[in-house]
Amino acid sequence: MLFLEYPSCSSCKKAKKWLDDHDIAYTARNIKTENPTHEELSAWYDNSGLELKRFFNTSGQLYKSMKLKDKLPAMSEEEKLSLLSTDGMLIKRPIVIGDDLVLVGFHEQKWIEELI
Repeated sequence: MLFLEYPSCSSCKKAKKWLDDHDIAYTARNIKTENPTHEELSAWYDNSGLELKRFFNTSGQLYKSMKLKDKLPAMSEEEKLSLLSTDGMLIKRPIVIGDDLVLVGFHEQKWIEELI
C-alpha cells in the first residue's frame, strides 16, 4: 500500500500513527518532494469513485493564492489533473492507495471500514 503524505501535516501524522497502531504495512512517499504524476493521479481518480475536486487541498495556501475555488468549475478534468500534477501541495492529503482502494484525507471511520 502507498501512503502519500506531507510529513509536517498534522492529519498525515495522525493517519500514519493510525496505520502503525493497526499494523498496516505501507510505503510512505512525500507528496511535496515526489509529486504524483498526471498518469498516477488519473489512475487514482478513476479508481476512487470520488469527484475530482476531492483531490484538491482546498484549505491550502497555494489553492487559495491561485484562486482555484473560482477557476476549477470552468476547467476540464484533463486540465484539473494536469494542474494537480504540477505541485503536491495542491493535493489533499494523506492519500492511501491499495490494489482496489483509494482513500483521500484521513477519516478514521472510513479507514476502519476499508482497511480493517
